[in-house]
Amino acid sequence: MLNLKHGGHALASDAKGATEAAKKMDVVILPAGERPTETPFDYLFPQLAGKPGAHLPGTAADVVAALKALGSAMVDSAPAAATDPKVPVNSTIPAIYTYWGQFIDHDTTANTDRDSVVSDITRPDLKPVPPAQVVKLLKNLRRPNLDLDSLYGNGPALMNKHHNDDGMYDGPRFRLGTNADGPGIPGVKIPPEADLHRDLPRIGPLLDAGVITMDDIPASLKDDPNLRTRAFVGDLRNDENLLVAQFHTAVLRFHNKVVDRLAKKDIGPKVQFRRAQQLTRFHYQWLVVNDYLRTVTAPGVVDKVLTGGPKHYHPVHGELFMPLEYSVAAFRFGHSMVRGGYDHNRNFGSPGNVLPFAAFNQLFLFTGNGFQIDPADPTKSVRNPFLGQPTLPFNWIIEFDRFTNKADPNEGHFARKIDTRIVPPITQMVNEGTGSAIQDDAGKPIRELLRHLGQRNLVRGYLLSIPTGQAVAAELGVVPLSEDELQQGNTPEVNAALAQGGFLEHTPLWYYVLKEAEVRANGNSLGEVGSRIVCETLIGVLRNDPDSYLNQPTGWDPSDGVTLPNGDPITTIRDFLSFTGVPV
Repeated sequence: MLNLKHGGHALASDAKGATEAAKKMDVVILPAGERPTETPFDYLFPQLAGKPGAHLPGTAADVVAALKALGSAMVDSAPAAATDPKVPVNSTIPAIYTYWGQFIDHDTTANTDRDSVVSDITRPDLKPVPPAQVVKLLKNLRRPNLDLDSLYGNGPALMNKHHNDDGMYDGPRFRLGTNADGPGIPGVKIPPEADLHRDLPRIGPLLDAGVITMDDIPASLKDDPNLRTRAFVGDLRNDENLLVAQFHTAVLRFHNKVVDRLAKKDIGPKVQFRRAQQLTRFHYQWLVVNDYLRTVTAPGVVDKVLTGGPKHYHPVHGELFMPLEYSVAAFRFGHSMVRGGYDHNRNFGSPGNVLPFAAFNQLFLFTGNGFQIDPADPTKSVRNPFLGQPTLPFNWIIEFDRFTNKADPNEGHFARKIDTRIVPPITQMVNEGTGSAIQDDAGKPIRELLRHLGQRNLVRGYLLSIPTGQAVAAELGVVPLSEDELQQGNTPEVNAALAQGGFLEHTPLWYYVLKEAEVRANGNSLGEVGSRIVCETLIGVLRNDPDSYLNQPTGWDPSDGVTLPNGDPITTIRDFLSFTGVPV
């Protein structure tokens, strides 16, 4: 039921036994679930695989060095960016879309960041893996079709007698964590004050209540010193920071509210679960297309793909697949949207009952992974001394109204622009590179690379033979970025790294997508290339999934689902969150 590291999955493989890849990645393998869970990766533009001129040229050592230099140069000088009016940092996209995007990523993709035989970026002999080998050896440990497998796992026992997920469920409902309460917790309660079921369910309280036993815990977690604070959910990656954990909690609550509505009907718990699951999936899928994609992609692209159909995404041998250009490059645009701090709630934000804002690194203090950066060595992890509560304290519950309002006058409630400047904290990711084997001095270069999302994205894209931005633009019929555009607004360090690697003529796709958004959409959406890759992928998957909302015989839209108390349909993420019972 539980995955272990960033990139793992929660479901069982339908293949007989554990695959060799899963064994190497230390993924928990459980009995077969409802549907196959190991799905293909492939290229959205297979015609570019191995094509001369479509990939980064040069010797591997030189290219890797240039990519690392570029990743380092992309780090924003926070004081200048915050005060210089010529360097605007805030987009028009509310901050929740950063973490909604992370939730979407975890729901559709797992494995590209694992240190497997294919995608290990710490090897000393790093060089691109031939595309055919990437496709053969790298498997997605998620289903790509937005069916919330990261939420539902294999379902409750009432759905399948061969199950390991019962600790996640109480009949047709999900279990929730109860927020820690007590006189020693500073700050005030978050409205509605009496609602203290706004955390993920966690292993310690479930063990104490007898809901689960140690037999339900994967062997690899049993000796974890943070075992009791680990979340008992379908995908542990959704507990890697507080904001994505709170979003996952909201989706659990949405399902439960749908069950509450269905409980008024004369149907049994099995039907309640099935119907609630389907309605939750359909609402989620509809919102991904009609709210998320319309917000983060260029105007008109969603409608072009919806009405004209995907032009590049087509199932391979009848199977849905996850495009590598999407998962390894284009959809990582969200990394540039991360803020260095958030107006999280009235305690850690305005009016500042405890602190005036929540620093990005503080959002890792109440995760089950339980690590923080050693201040004496910013690349080394130590156990988090602040994890004294079994569940999230009441003073850290998110106030979603600060993250979701597109008309909000407070610029601090918005994501950073989609551009080539990333905040320093995501170059020191506290929950990455925590293995004891690399905590000595010899492991410092490995820790540095694993912690630095900019370098990691660029190096992994090279390793997995992702085509260049110019090559993809040509396939899409989009005018490519000029050299002047690629250098526009850059620091001297960024332009030096671009020149060092020959990246002005052959630009890494992740960087290209960010730069295109920066210079052609003012950072308020993706540009044409990024938008087409993202929309082709997500809408393409839904178009080709017979069970998605797009393929219902009579059609489906929010008027066919649950409604708000006043009867209005759920058409925005604010509506979705409001349905769960929290103010927005």
